[in-house]
Amino acid sequence: MPTPSHTHDVLIIGSGAAGMTLALKLSPDYRIAVLSKASASEGSTYYAQGGVAAVLDQYDSVDSHIEDTLAAGAGLCHRDVVRFTVERSKEIISWLIDTGVNFDKEVQPNGSEEYHLTREGGHSHRRVIHAADATGREISMTLNEKVSQRPNVDIFERYAAVDLITLDKVGLNGNSCIGAYILNLASNRVELFRARFIVLATGGASKVYLYTSNPDTASGDGIAMAWRAGCRVGNMEFNQFHPTCLYHPDAGTFLITEALRGEGARLLLPDGEPFMSQFDSRGELAPRDIVAHAIDHEIKRLGCDCVYLDISHKSAQFIKSHFPTIYTNCLKFGIDITTSPIPVVPAAHYTCGGIVTDIHGATDVPGLYAIGEASFTGLHGANRMASNSLLECMVFAASAAEHITSQPDQSARGIDIPPWDESQVTNSDEDVVISHNWNELRHFMWDYVGIVRTNKRLQRARRRVQLLQQEVTEYYSNYRISNDLLELRNLIVIADLIIQSASRRKESRGLHYTLDYPDLLPQAEDTILIPSRYTG
Repeated sequence: MPTPSHTHDVLIIGSGAAGMTLALKLSPDYRIAVLSKASASEGSTYYAQGGVAAVLDQYDSVDSHIEDTLAAGAGLCHRDVVRFTVERSKEIISWLIDTGVNFDKEVQPNGSEEYHLTREGGHSHRRVIHAADATGREISMTLNEKVSQRPNVDIFERYAAVDLITLDKVGLNGNSCIGAYILNLASNRVELFRARFIVLATGGASKVYLYTSNPDTASGDGIAMAWRAGCRVGNMEFNQFHPTCLYHPDAGTFLITEALRGEGARLLLPDGEPFMSQFDSRGELAPRDIVAHAIDHEIKRLGCDCVYLDISHKSAQFIKSHFPTIYTNCLKFGIDITTSPIPVVPAAHYTCGGIVTDIHGATDVPGLYAIGEASFTGLHGANRMASNSLLECMVFAASAAEHITSQPDQSARGIDIPPWDESQVTNSDEDVVISHNWNELRHFMWDYVGIVRTNKRLQRARRRVQLLQQEVTEYYSNYRISNDLLELRNLIVIADLIIQSASRRKESRGLHYTLDYPDLLPQAEDTILIPSRYTG
């Protein structure tokens, strides 16, 4: 049976804020494919609660937003990239509003309505525009609706990327990206997608950890595929652990937005004592790395399961109107946040590193772009400041659209790409290998490469990941692929990149804290890993 084949101008792998913004920003003359592993609205964007950081208030300024971002990034942000992003923040918010996103408003004393801005950790001003505590859902649903109305866009749901196709992989000179092999999860058949431009908007890789705030789709697929295709990756040691995820045996992965602390919520020990002032003068509004370290320290010091986040001193009406999603979800677990504190723990939340790109999202491989959390632009440095992530997604998607439009018309239509060959593989009768390796990977990454690291822990993790690489490579070569196998294969690559990066950093900076090197080095430098096939 022949391999199903599709041809487009632009192939976008990922359907979050970055991918959907790109699809809307590109010319209607382009034939576009948007791929999603689950439904088109599923992904980290949908679950983002806080909002979008932007300079919208007359008392705020671009320079202030820049300086706050640089301070949170612990010396590793690229100032030119930060300015590029912040200067475009107001324009992106205006575009979202024009597209139909309904941000919260409040009535002013003079009777007029203005957009409500909240404040989050690391920000010196209220500059986070939001839709209650479900901003990501509002943005995701709005953009998805607009994209679905575009006749030039084909949406493929339940399609998982297997690998990128470059010229050298089909026996030709060069390493330009000309397509991808994609697994149709409904039919369990691999299909061929050709395109002039391939864009990785696949999100982060927090699923490599045992506890994460991310949905199941966050398995680092784009980063792993780009590495195998010859792209450099940067700063993979900086994994942001969100300080406050709901601690409850039945809660799964439910994030408690930082906006709660922005509106006055206090972090408390089990005996009700506040503790953040002992760690930072900004208290609960310190950057996320500091708050996560403080919570981790207190949990280990006291041997307790969690700490508590309390906003019950605010009125019930205020809490229910500003945080309806959190109020409703906590109530399902018997926690009334209008009267009781919320049990919270840190959980893996955001991948600050990723595929090295320029300000247009272009990677080392011609024809291949990366935008959003999968990319490393230099914006976040050693610690992402709250609500800069959605901003990055949309600013760099718009920049990538402009860059793609300016490129000459080069087509992969005439290139003979071989179909996916599974003639030498069989169906597996030992899928238990996948589940066992999956659990082992996420456990040792949490134990050895988590919030606090040591050389010994990293060495243990490296030995284990090398064994898993051997097993999964053998398994991948002999059995038909599945989504679980693809994600495991990719997460093993991600784990190795994180461990390598963390081992190279001989200091503690931002999100990377090691007991063996607790001090800062005088010179702040990025950690750039180069694949063996890199020719740039």
